[in-house]
Amino acid sequence: MALTAIWYIIGFAILAGGFAFLTFSAAWLLSHRNRGDVHKGMPYESGIDTYGDTHGRFGLSFYIYALLFVAFDIEVVFIYLWALIFRAQGVDEVSLFVSMLVFVAILLFGLAYAWRKGVLSWRGPGR
Repeated sequence: MALTAIWYIIGFAILAGGFAFLTFSAAWLLSHRNRGDVHKGMPYESGIDTYGDTHGRFGLSFYIYALLFVAFDIEVVFIYLWALIFRAQGVDEVSLFVSMLVFVAILLFGLAYAWRKGVLSWRGPGR
């Protein structure tokens, strides 16, 4: 049985590698090989020519908010799955509940630390 399972894994790995190779090969074959005119390499927004510097910098606060959003979004999914297991029969509810309280306490500690450091105050770009 274990030998059959390893062949499934090897087969899926070969299929995944073949799919990636075929996808990149098709993209390379279908891509444009000529450089075109000078406007082809320029960045644009909805077909409108840009003006000014197109390599503007974003403030660090954008990235901090994005990281906090992703972190708390993943934790919400984790808490939802925990609630599904908590509702199941035959699970030690007390230790499971205490572990979730510890997890939420760590999250709240991290949020309080970020708040105390002023990370959550929006200053906007260039201010």
